[in-house]
Amino acid sequence: MFYREDPPFRDRREAGARLAELLGEYRDKSPVVFALPRGGVPVGAEVASALGAPLDVIVARKLGAPGQPELGIGAVAPGGVRVLNESAIKRLGIPESYLKSVTERELREVERRLRLFREGRPEPDVRGKTAILVDDGLATGVTVFAAIAYLRPRGPKSIVLAVPVCAAQTAERIRPEVDRLVCLETPSDLGAIGFWYRDFEQVPDEAVISGLRSFRQD
Repeated sequence: MFYREDPPFRDRREAGARLAELLGEYRDKSPVVFALPRGGVPVGAEVASALGAPLDVIVARKLGAPGQPELGIGAVAPGGVRVLNESAIKRLGIPESYLKSVTERELREVERRLRLFREGRPEPDVRGKTAILVDDGLATGVTVFAAIAYLRPRGPKSIVLAVPVCAAQTAERIRPEVDRLVCLETPSDLGAIGFWYRDFEQVPDEAVISGLRSFRQD
């Protein structure tokens, strides 16, 4: 693939800075930026900094198929939010007992990570505001669907999804679910998200916590 040798993004921070350039119209509208950890946090930090906005996280976890944890059959988000790929579940013949157990396990992990990352801080109030949801890239987008399902009932004026790179098919599926999709690259042949970055090192929990602390209002 071409982008293995010549990725368009130096790293997540540069990608975030480029996204922020396309989101400048929200600078004076008191938006709230939510990043999907861990990789979305450096991207979201650049966006939030440029817009003078608070930064928080929405932890969403993929539900993996039996014996194929990388195959997402759904996802969960805080408060028991769950979205399922019903066609995949039916095609694979996945029993309800498995769905129940994997959902319970991943929801526990969602709550653990939220406690770790937020350190007791309350979630920002998005009622009547623009919520900007940020990640470092979308392949199937399964966790983003769960994050959107979590955000929508909280009453934001609009939900903007901003990502540096998103598979073209995923972009078409997710566009009707948000008020605006901002994406720098929408390849039909995505490959791995990491192919689109020269530096795509794993983001440790400590970096997420440090990044969020820098946006504390208290």
